[in-house]
Amino acid sequence: MVAILFIALFVLLLSGIPVFIALALSSIIALFTFTTLPMEVVAQRMHAGIDKFSLMAIPFFILAANVMQGGGLSSRILHLANAMVGHLRGGLAMTVVIASIFFGAISGSSPATVIAIGALMLPALQKGGYSSGFSNGLIASSSAVAVIIPPSIGLIVYGSVTGVSVGDLFMAGFLPGIVYGAAFMIYSYYIARKHHIPIKQRANKKELWSAFRSSIWALGIPFIIVAGIYGGVFTPTESAAVASVYAIFIALFIYKDLDLKGLIRTSIETGIGTAQIMILLSAASIFAWVLTKFQVPQGLAEMMVSISDSKIAILLMMNIIMLLAGMFIDSASFTIILAPLFLPIATMYGVDPVHLGIIMILNGAIGMYTPPFGLNLFVASGVSKVPVSKIIPGVIPFLFISLITLMIITYIEEISLFLPAILK
Repeated sequence: MVAILFIALFVLLLSGIPVFIALALSSIIALFTFTTLPMEVVAQRMHAGIDKFSLMAIPFFILAANVMQGGGLSSRILHLANAMVGHLRGGLAMTVVIASIFFGAISGSSPATVIAIGALMLPALQKGGYSSGFSNGLIASSSAVAVIIPPSIGLIVYGSVTGVSVGDLFMAGFLPGIVYGAAFMIYSYYIARKHHIPIKQRANKKELWSAFRSSIWALGIPFIIVAGIYGGVFTPTESAAVASVYAIFIALFIYKDLDLKGLIRTSIETGIGTAQIMILLSAASIFAWVLTKFQVPQGLAEMMVSISDSKIAILLMMNIIMLLAGMFIDSASFTIILAPLFLPIATMYGVDPVHLGIIMILNGAIGMYTPPFGLNLFVASGVSKVPVSKIIPGVIPFLFISLITLMIITYIEEISLFLPAILK
């Protein structure tokens, strides 16, 4: 039964059919072949998969990201990041990483970060002496930090599937996101030193203050989200609505880089983006339900335990499975599929559910730029007009670095659990 399910899924994926159709159709094939359930159950389970209050945050965070991109907020964040580290060896590349962290802390969307950062920074990187491969690889990989840094759509999805507090997940994502970004900054320093990339002049105090003052309204968004949630003012879902309204107000009335016509266009783009995510989530939810129906979680747990009863080995096997899954489907979809499978196994071995969520989201972030189907690769290709085949070699070094970072965060759980523990 399970073999038919997965064979159907991979055949459909390799044939080029959209992921949501592959997930739903493979589930339908398995149910029709091995059960007598009416096919109405497919529609019911797909609806139930997205009928969750926490998922209402997704369209609001997408709207905030789109408003930032069109309303001048992202360019001001880039200017501040450049003023902070632009004078260091590899400073221009570090600017990309820091800006991705800032932008991710507002949008929660990795593809949106690629577009916002890439359109502005790709020409600057290549003009500054960095190769096209490194520049595209840096943007495609560092933009994935938006999946980790809260507010993260992936963390919202994990929380909705497992029942783990989204607020705790948000807090847990900060330090791993910073560790992830720091690893890329170290590599940027190494590349700049190796290739003798020129160092820019340090921004003076006046320039630094000007950049900070210009971007302070944009930086207010993550502050509102975090302070609002942990001050008990609103829930994570409500914080998404507040963030989007705040971003619209800033773009329309403070920076004035967005007009009413642009806001309507941005809203339409948000509706399209939301529909794409929701149909994926609904299809992934029926696939996950079929896995549970066929008792795959129990079988997977028995298989893992039969191989090893070591917590270290179990976590390693989970990471390998998630990395492989991330090569073919997006992080939200594989979170819905794998979280119900892995959570009982992880808790059996004493892995905190919050920590497991961060491990899953890190794997999802890596999957965003892992060949052959990493979404960031295709988005970066669209921004740079460089074929995906030429971008892939540039991301390989970043993949190795991110795998090392993944292992560090997987086995040093305090990196994930420190902030949630002190803020409880």
